[in-house]
Amino acid sequence: MALSRQDMDRRMDEHFHFEATDDVEGVLGTLSADVDHDIVGWPTGPTRGRPAARGFYETLFADLADGRIDCTRRLYGPDFLVDESVWSGRAVGRPFGLEGANRPLSFRLLHVVEFAESGEIRRENVWLDLASILQQLAPPSSAA
Repeated sequence: MALSRQDMDRRMDEHFHFEATDDVEGVLGTLSADVDHDIVGWPTGPTRGRPAARGFYETLFADLADGRIDCTRRLYGPDFLVDESVWSGRAVGRPFGLEGANRPLSFRLLHVVEFAESGEIRRENVWLDLASILQQLAPPSSAA
């Protein structure tokens, strides 16, 4: 049985709420036990299972703070959604290897999410605008 759009929205909004409140256990609870978790460009590459996804969220929550996700568009299929959003908050650690220095940060995200019949997220694929992050956080180049 396919999930309704409302069911998918509810689960994604719950997932984003747990991310916004730095709740690792809450985020992991939205994922299936055998989740395929792929943050494109993340050093570990794609991972499988909640324990493997934990490290990403622990690092993310140490590096970014006061995060807010504003959805700009969602597209739906029978067991998946595509979520286009903008993340905004502060870079307090070293997000993506760049010194945050508690600076404001904003970037676009694209989530491709597949759901299990239970409503849990069984696959999360995330694409982010690294060029925008680099533009905001990379040290200015010195003219030689």
